[in-house]
Amino acid sequence: MPALTATSVTKRFGDVVAVDGLDLNLEQGSVLALLGPNGAGKTTTVEMCEGFGSPDAGTVRVLGLDPVADAAELKPRIGVMLQGGGAYPGAKAGEMLRLVAAYSANPLDPDWLLRTLGLTDVTGVSYRRLSGGQQQRLALACALVGRPELVFLDEPTAGLDAQARLLVWDLVSALRRDGVSVLLTTHLLDEAEALADRVVIIDRGRAVADGTPDELTRAGAEHELRVTADAGIDTDALAERLGAGFTVTVDDGEPHAKSVYLVRGAEVTPQVVADVAGHCAAGGALITDLRVGTRTLQDVFLDLTGRDLRG
Repeated sequence: MPALTATSVTKRFGDVVAVDGLDLNLEQGSVLALLGPNGAGKTTTVEMCEGFGSPDAGTVRVLGLDPVADAAELKPRIGVMLQGGGAYPGAKAGEMLRLVAAYSANPLDPDWLLRTLGLTDVTGVSYRRLSGGQQQRLALACALVGRPELVFLDEPTAGLDAQARLLVWDLVSALRRDGVSVLLTTHLLDEAEALADRVVIIDRGRAVADGTPDELTRAGAEHELRVTADAGIDTDALAERLGAGFTVTVDDGEPHAKSVYLVRGAEVTPQVVADVAGHCAAGGALITDLRVGTRTLQDVFLDLTGRDLRG
């Protein structure tokens, strides 16, 4: 039985269709990353899976149960890390975690979790006085202390420094090794690429891509060479040098003085790579990255959802 399934799920708020016929499938002991622009329907979808709302159409099953009708049976088996809040403002960090642990039949050791997440020095500090990163780590501890079978992590590394972010990555990987299922939402695409077994990209409430990170980044890129180099390369001259069947375009997504040049053709051979490098060298342009037949998850995300800023 999958850890979570959503079948043809639709949710409306007045005239706004927030989720539109969405399908999801999370296998047990795996990590599913749900990606999408702001307003795409991610939070609404996760809230329905957590039992905080019911779909207007379609079905959601979590560990084989209806998250609303079977909430009393389901809640002890899941962990929820909300995007913000989730703790009593006046409660001390240690008190808050021990309170959550008291609701579990077989909790993890709260002191061990506090040490693991670097919160030992602030156990006596009230939640409202914790830094944003400390609040995030306490929320994660509260989601994990009950030994859940399935964990919902909504933007788990938002506001964390590099060290804390890597710690969260290690914890998510450890959860997977222990057979815990994870539904993760994040705006950090490298995070999804590093952690997820499967990625679903949604836009305007619909799934526009579904696959493993490797499947998504390789799809349609078998005959593509992506070159990051100094801006100003003569793309017409490079295309002429490569010969018939090749095109060279510029992706302006790279900041500052660098550009990403997309070389597409029937086949990217070692000679094509050598010709591109020679052309850049002749023009005094330094290549800082060169990849054949693959894209980043960010490339896929922007291709599917566009580059325009959403309101």
